[in-house]
Amino acid sequence: MIQRSYILLIFLSIFCDFPLKAQQDFINNRPQLSAKFINSNIRIDGKISSDAVWRNIKPITSLFQMTPNFGSPISENTEIRVAYNSFYFYVSVICFDSSPDKIQVGNSRRDASLTDEDSFLFIIDTFNDQQNGFLFGTNSDGKEFDAQINNEGVGNRSSNRQQGGVIGGTNINWDASWDVSVDKGSYGWSAEFAIPLRSIRFAPGKNKTWGINFQRNISKNTEIAFWAPLPLTFDIKRLSIAGKLNNLNLKNPKNLKLIPYVIGQSVSKKTLSTSSISQNGDVGTDIKYSLTPGLTMDLTYNTDFAQVEVDEQQINIDRVNLFFPEKRAFFLENAGQFSVGIPGEIDLFFTRRIGLENDGSIVPIIGGGRLSGKVGQTNIGLLNMSTEGSNDSSMSKNNFSVVRVNHDFSKSRSSFGGIFVNKFGLGENDNYNKVFALDGKLGIGKKAQLSGFLSKSKSPNIKENDYAFAAKAEYNWDGWRLNASFSQVGEGFNPEVGFLQRNAYYKPEFLIWKTIRTGRKGPLFEIRPHIYRRTFFKSNNQLFSDYLHVDNHWVWPSGFEIHTGINFTREVVYSPFKISNIEIGNGDYSHSELQFVAQTNPNKNFFLYNKTYIGGYYGGKRTQFINSMNLSLGNRFNADLNYNYTRLVFNDNENLNSIIAGLRLSYQFTPKIFIQSLFQRNNITNVNSINARFGWLQTANTGLFIVYNIIRDLDLFDEIDDTIFSIKYTYQFDVL
Repeated sequence: MIQRSYILLIFLSIFCDFPLKAQQDFINNRPQLSAKFINSNIRIDGKISSDAVWRNIKPITSLFQMTPNFGSPISENTEIRVAYNSFYFYVSVICFDSSPDKIQVGNSRRDASLTDEDSFLFIIDTFNDQQNGFLFGTNSDGKEFDAQINNEGVGNRSSNRQQGGVIGGTNINWDASWDVSVDKGSYGWSAEFAIPLRSIRFAPGKNKTWGINFQRNISKNTEIAFWAPLPLTFDIKRLSIAGKLNNLNLKNPKNLKLIPYVIGQSVSKKTLSTSSISQNGDVGTDIKYSLTPGLTMDLTYNTDFAQVEVDEQQINIDRVNLFFPEKRAFFLENAGQFSVGIPGEIDLFFTRRIGLENDGSIVPIIGGGRLSGKVGQTNIGLLNMSTEGSNDSSMSKNNFSVVRVNHDFSKSRSSFGGIFVNKFGLGENDNYNKVFALDGKLGIGKKAQLSGFLSKSKSPNIKENDYAFAAKAEYNWDGWRLNASFSQVGEGFNPEVGFLQRNAYYKPEFLIWKTIRTGRKGPLFEIRPHIYRRTFFKSNNQLFSDYLHVDNHWVWPSGFEIHTGINFTREVVYSPFKISNIEIGNGDYSHSELQFVAQTNPNKNFFLYNKTYIGGYYGGKRTQFINSMNLSLGNRFNADLNYNYTRLVFNDNENLNSIIAGLRLSYQFTPKIFIQSLFQRNNITNVNSINARFGWLQTANTGLFIVYNIIRDLDLFDEIDDTIFSIKYTYQFDVL
């Protein structure tokens, strides 16, 4: 107890040592821009200065730094122009650079992150609801980056792409049809965007207003600048304090897309006793039709996801269910509209339950449809999918239905809605599961928010404690992040089409976080002291798990940073469980551990990240290293190496020594032609896997895909050697 009090005293003293610096008023005086209507189409070639249309539009030139010099004007001249006609929304930018030879270009694969290179992004809130929008961006090589933003970007679980998983928040798997072209020269670089109005959702009418913001990243200075300045800790997705684009007169564009595919596969399966080789082919199609500019219907038949990257391997060293993110594009599109709960912890609707078994095996999807979008300020999501049974008859044919309605209250960051999730076995009366929920959030100005949900499930033979709920209060402003929440899951709560990290508990938690810019007083650029605590109790009020994290992030102007944290843990085991082949017996285990993070500047061609845990663990000792390295050679080649090492020692014996290694390689011939591979090794399951993919994209992530998957289990008694070779071609027809 004395030790904990000492740590807390040190933590609180950090706040006292640094005076609070008032920031400018980010609520009032948001920048305004009047939309310019043009009668012609603009030739998209990246050459801004020579285009008469652009020369007649007054540019935006005032951007303000978030980093490194908060509130200062951008260090390099920038000119941004906006125009539109009946069919396209246009944006152009000239990024002047006094040292064009230092322009940094990273991975040019579509939707690869633009954070750590010279780049330009803009976001549009087409319903002006201050919560949802569309994000577009590029670099000096003409990379295409687009994402669908829900809830101001809050709720994303992972951002790994091709294709990355996400729950709400930022959905980079939303792939629209649009064009971008760049030009480079001694002046720097420039870019032109042409966004077809039929590719986005909006409310038609006269004198409409959109939320809008622009961001430029200048790599040589580790600089980020915005048109509508933002407080510390926020990014461009903070739509409630974006600027405004006024005087838009918009008509209803027609939109009907037919996206068929054809696929051929060769499948080889080998074990110690059997061997088989088969060839097969298939066809299917997706149809996308905009009923209104804000409401889209998607139909799919014989859905296929052969081009999706395989899951990254994990080892479970705790008493929680492992979370594997969704990576299938059909389910990720508009995922934020269907998200209710706590992402990665209590998900009332988790699309991996459709078409995938718990071990990741594929269950064929017969087909289905989705209606999603917005009517006025009301978000609507309807989903219906049917799947075949599993090959071993352990899973019957099922139908899945989801109804989601959520209303955004104008200019308030508030909403209220509900969701209904239904699963039933086709032909089986007692095979069903239903989940009902209400959820909402109440914005308190621009700085604070209350949110929560209340849910109930219904399943055969479960009559009691079939509920879950959560409530959260948060304040986020002036570098402060203050969160407090309470959640509970009843013993009978059973969301079969959802995800629960744990069962039967209640949990209070809080976070106190402060981001402090030093003003270059001393060698440091920024510090981020914080404290976090969460405690799990069983439903009978017995303590289950307690975790207290006290930390500070130390950031240098070079981009190098270290995190110096200490964790105090307490785990009470009421029933023995296993970590790999190690049995953890009943007991009350209290420990402390070091948590240390070091990372280099991600803007450089070589980036290194390490997280280290050293301390007690369930009565033993844990040493864990989570390492990642990234190497970029120009804008073509990119390599990511992940190496995770875990050593658990109990009773002075080394009981677990695990290694999970993954090497991801990619080479970009052009922004639309790439080859990627993922090599993985797990020494606990003794599984090696290779996932190699070639892609030749045409538009909106359609085109030619060649995929080669290998899974080999090297155990002597259950050796597995599976190989799948797939060739898939998909094409988008713009019918209307």
